[in-house]
Amino acid sequence: MTTPDSPLFPPSIGVDVGGTKIATGVLIGDELHGRHVQPTPETGWEAVLDAVAAQVRALQAQYPQATRVGVGVPGPLAEGRTRVKFAPNIYGFTDVPLVQGLEDRLGVRVVLENDAKAAALAEAHLGAARGTASSVYVTVSTGIGSGIVLGGRVWRGHHGIAGELGHVTVMPGGPVSGAGLDGALEAVASGTAIARDASYALNREVSTAEAFALAQSGHPAAGRVVAQALRHIGVALADLQKFLDPEVFVIGGGVAKVGDFFFAGIQAAADEYAGPFAPVTLRRAQLGTDAGVIGAALAARLEGL
Repeated sequence: MTTPDSPLFPPSIGVDVGGTKIATGVLIGDELHGRHVQPTPETGWEAVLDAVAAQVRALQAQYPQATRVGVGVPGPLAEGRTRVKFAPNIYGFTDVPLVQGLEDRLGVRVVLENDAKAAALAEAHLGAARGTASSVYVTVSTGIGSGIVLGGRVWRGHHGIAGELGHVTVMPGGPVSGAGLDGALEAVASGTAIARDASYALNREVSTAEAFALAQSGHPAAGRVVAQALRHIGVALADLQKFLDPEVFVIGGGVAKVGDFFFAGIQAAADEYAGPFAPVTLRRAQLGTDAGVIGAALAARLEGL
């Protein structure tokens, strides 16, 4: 049977739309070609779709066999993954008919995917979880996003929201998240939350990177802020292990680049709270900034299987 990472599968184009950049590429077999990055327009969603369409056309001119197009965007999707409800970091990106808008511009089928779920798909097929039957991808960055892959496909749940780990409540009555929920995981453990809490604890502006550097050097207050954030993430993964029992967790995102110190803190808490039920296996994401593009291209392929 042809799988979406098979060299026999026709090339597909992946697009990763972010708040500051649009990344594109062509997935041929299991290799990404024609990488291109450009700034995200700041004049509204029509301009963003125009920029995406222009780059897709340029790639199709180079790779005429690449007729499938997948697009990953941050934020929740609606109407059978045809519209973007909102993308908070992209100017004017609210209630966007992305699939219809791009299909009108390009004249080809377009598949829409959430960016974290696209990265989950990429890591499952071509990255750190390759060869596993089940995996959960978690990105810890400005916020916390995640995606569940079972049997090679994204698990969406009945309402399409499965995998929203960043919005799981871990501290009722805690800080309010961007989604308006108090005590959500990303409100207490994301890079943004760590910088906020470290700044308060040290009574000055502190970046996420500085908070980790201070923690690793033995600074008491910064150490407590970071330890609490990593503990929240580890406990959330332990709960997922007991509830869903995935084979592996793949962790990526900007904060994960801290390395051993970051992973050790999460692993310790996950081991403690998973208890005797099952081990929590963490793997470091392998695909880096290409994950979103690769995953979007894979999403386009999967629509044909």
